[in-house]
Amino acid sequence: MTDVLQTSSVVSKLFRSEQGGHEQVVFCQDRASGLKAVIALHSTALGPALGGTRFYDYATDEEAALDALNLSRGMSYKNALAGLDHGGGKAVIIGDPEAIKSEDLLLAYGRFVASLGGRYVTACDVGTYVADMDVVARENRWTTGRSPENGGAGDSSVLTAFGVFQGMRAAARSQWGEPTLRGRRVGIAGVGKVGHHLVEHLIEDGAEVVITDVRAEAVDRIRARHPQISAVTDADVLIRTPLDVYAPCALGGALNDETVPALTATIVCGAANNQLAHPGVEKDLADRGILYAPDYVVNAGGVIQVADELHGFDFDRAKAKATKIFDTTAAIFDRARTDGIPPAAAADRLAEQRIADRTPAADWLRPEAG
Repeated sequence: MTDVLQTSSVVSKLFRSEQGGHEQVVFCQDRASGLKAVIALHSTALGPALGGTRFYDYATDEEAALDALNLSRGMSYKNALAGLDHGGGKAVIIGDPEAIKSEDLLLAYGRFVASLGGRYVTACDVGTYVADMDVVARENRWTTGRSPENGGAGDSSVLTAFGVFQGMRAAARSQWGEPTLRGRRVGIAGVGKVGHHLVEHLIEDGAEVVITDVRAEAVDRIRARHPQISAVTDADVLIRTPLDVYAPCALGGALNDETVPALTATIVCGAANNQLAHPGVEKDLADRGILYAPDYVVNAGGVIQVADELHGFDFDRAKAKATKIFDTTAAIFDRARTDGIPPAAAADRLAEQRIADRTPAADWLRPEAG
């Protein structure tokens, strides 16, 4: 009975809430390998849905399904503002990857993605890596984020961090008049796949950097390379540390009713998805004079990279497109000022307009003429 009730709440969000509107949600199970997964396609108006596969030990199956819905919706907006001809999709595999990830499980997952016939293109996310995508690709040709040896682009976190840095530069210009972090103090929560690359960009730009991570070894690795970097015990301490910029680069929900009032930074710009814990947080940030760079805009470098892989990967071409994140972020700040709304709302309006222009039927879905 509990499972029925939990599924009902997911269905209610899917069909009845303002945050719904997804085209398709697939629940996948392979008992032999232990696979339990949810694939959510929010929109294919702009093209095949593109988004990563998150492998995470969720507290409940309902939490996993809701995460897939939220993340896939975010991918529609991200891909739209990145200028990609892709809709938004996301998948979650339920369970502790350290305990249950196996070749058989990944192959089973690949077969489920392949069964969608190209409506969903997968890639890496939290808990999945390039080596995992190489396995998934053995059963599914709609797989990106593969290794260069297997025809892929490799680690997409490289351009994700580069794009966040471009968004941060745009925020710095909007807030202080110059597109640089030189002399500014930037706090990074999470120095894993993306965060450690972001550190390098900031150090090269002349910023002072403070870091934290739930894994002590991640912090130690950064400080061994850059002894001048300081570290604090956790994100709660970091947001209360005097900062110019706060960069959430771990899991979502970092900006909420408790953290926003405690922030010392005047810019928030980070790589984490779904940083706003609930609607209204963007207004709370604006009311405090904190400039928020919408997460799905600035962290689009990774999806730009994997999308390029579908056309025969060229790093310079993908980097050139990721560089435009600076211009997109700056345009959003300008639109926000003109319309008198928070940047998050301005970004949503721009993304929704591009998606609406191609709804209800995108060219890629139409049968060939003749």
